[in-house]
Amino acid sequence: MIDVVDGEGVPRLCQVVLDCTDARALAEFYRSLLGLVYRPGDELPEPGRVDERGRDWLVLRTPEGTPQMAFQQVDRLPAATWPAGEVPQQLHLDLTVPSVEELAVQHERVLRLGGRLLRDRSDDPDEPLRVYADPAGHPFCVFVS
Repeated sequence: MIDVVDGEGVPRLCQVVLDCTDARALAEFYRSLLGLVYRPGDELPEPGRVDERGRDWLVLRTPEGTPQMAFQQVDRLPAATWPAGEVPQQLHLDLTVPSVEELAVQHERVLRLGGRLLRDRSDDPDEPLRVYADPAGHPFCVFVS
């Protein structure tokens, strides 16, 4: 079934694809952070086996099977220097939590998983948030909503 807007069929967003120089490492970061699972065939290989899929393209889905994110291996990728510098963020993800207390909990998780804090506005009375870089340098926000 295709969605219809203004009498015309429209495509549906399938997933967000992030370029990265280590597809497996970035997929593991977001798998752990967001509680996602690998598409069948993209799982971690058995110890001692070559990670062929991790050298190219990996897909994460919800536990129910809905595609969410994909990771495409590239040879070089300049890390975003946002909020200042020559390399803009180009894309970022917005993640939400229900409370300031949960924002603090997720802050510790993000750092433990390898994220890096870029900006802290957790004390903003209108929109508490923190901005991070994932291990590949892509910015993402976690805010209270």
